[in-house]
Amino acid sequence: MKIFKFGGASTKDAESIKNVVSVINQTGEKDLVVVVSAMGKITNALEEVVTDYFSEEGNFINSLSNVYDYHFNILNELFAASTHPIFSDLDKIFKNLRRFLENNKSKNHAFVYDQVVSFGEIISSTIISAYFSENGIKNTWLDVRQCIKTDANYRDANIDWEKTQQRISENVSPNGITVTQGFLGAEHTNNFTTTLGREGSDYTAAIFAYCLNAESVTIWKDVPGVLNADPRYFTQTQLYNHISYREAIELAFYGASVIHPKTLQPLQRKEIPLFVKSFLNPTAPGTCVGKGVMLDPMVSSFILKKGQVLISLSSLDFSFMMEDNIGDVFKWLHEYKMKVELIQNSAISFSVCVDNKFNNLEPLLAKLREKFSVKWNENVTLYTIRHFNPTEVKALAENKNVLLKQESKETVQLVIKE
Repeated sequence: MKIFKFGGASTKDAESIKNVVSVINQTGEKDLVVVVSAMGKITNALEEVVTDYFSEEGNFINSLSNVYDYHFNILNELFAASTHPIFSDLDKIFKNLRRFLENNKSKNHAFVYDQVVSFGEIISSTIISAYFSENGIKNTWLDVRQCIKTDANYRDANIDWEKTQQRISENVSPNGITVTQGFLGAEHTNNFTTTLGREGSDYTAAIFAYCLNAESVTIWKDVPGVLNADPRYFTQTQLYNHISYREAIELAFYGASVIHPKTLQPLQRKEIPLFVKSFLNPTAPGTCVGKGVMLDPMVSSFILKKGQVLISLSSLDFSFMMEDNIGDVFKWLHEYKMKVELIQNSAISFSVCVDNKFNNLEPLLAKLREKFSVKWNENVTLYTIRHFNPTEVKALAENKNVLLKQESKETVQLVIKE
């Protein structure tokens, strides 16, 4: 049994979905769990539906219609006849989504977000399962929410591993192909849909691999494997042939976009190798993440995270920033769901670079001002270089406004105001 995961870039249109069939056929794998994300940028489109739903007008019809049209255009290209059952199946799914939006009474944004955005994966997996069947790939469609059980921490749910292990063992056959959704779970009390955090489909693949003792996980991307830098921002990137679990976890921690931070931990516990390969060239070796050498080749890794916030604090009475003060800061960072990317402190100051993904910056700043003198910079970029050399750091910082620099033996980080 192997696990394949296909992201939005690999299923963004009809031709891409046809290519997924080609990948399955070229690999020749018969016993698979195929985990799929929402198609293309549909997660973003469904986020817009949520935004419109909570707006003063509350008019989500136009944004929902865009999502509907996108998928039905793909159906018309994939299936010869509009009488194919997939058309009515998809129509029912959209009616369920609209019914939820019209009848929902909850004002909890995170709850509504998960109920709505989850439809992206439900729709994509339904289409792909039907297209597999149409092209001779026998498969079983599985609602992942029957298997992955979580708490009720909407938008970033935590796995109940015992229940999840039991449900996966009961619902997934080791033989044949199962098509299911990434990113999703269901909280075990009321069975409402939860999500595992953005890019959580990789994590889903790892959960299935762990619970099924899979031979391997393959994440199919639009890049040849794990590169030492994002080619959108850096030139002359290099492909890693092999990365150790430990190094991959470090890269994920610092924000490398190819591998989800939570994905590697369950795989490492059972020493299940992770392959990152190109869906454009499925026979190429890609990158293997597993036991062995730290990096092959041993070249620096460059990671950048845009849209960060650098917050600088100092005590109002110029007293030392001691454990009690810093403890309050971390308590509030946790309370307002700020992901900490970097910290630096001196005797009377404390700086932290955070990801404001839940848009809680203003209430956090208000709380911090009660106890500290507060300065902040929004929309800064955090650069991280693993296994750096001084020449690379100098070149990166040249002609840039460096707000903060932090260096350790293996890693240097720069906060830059572009």
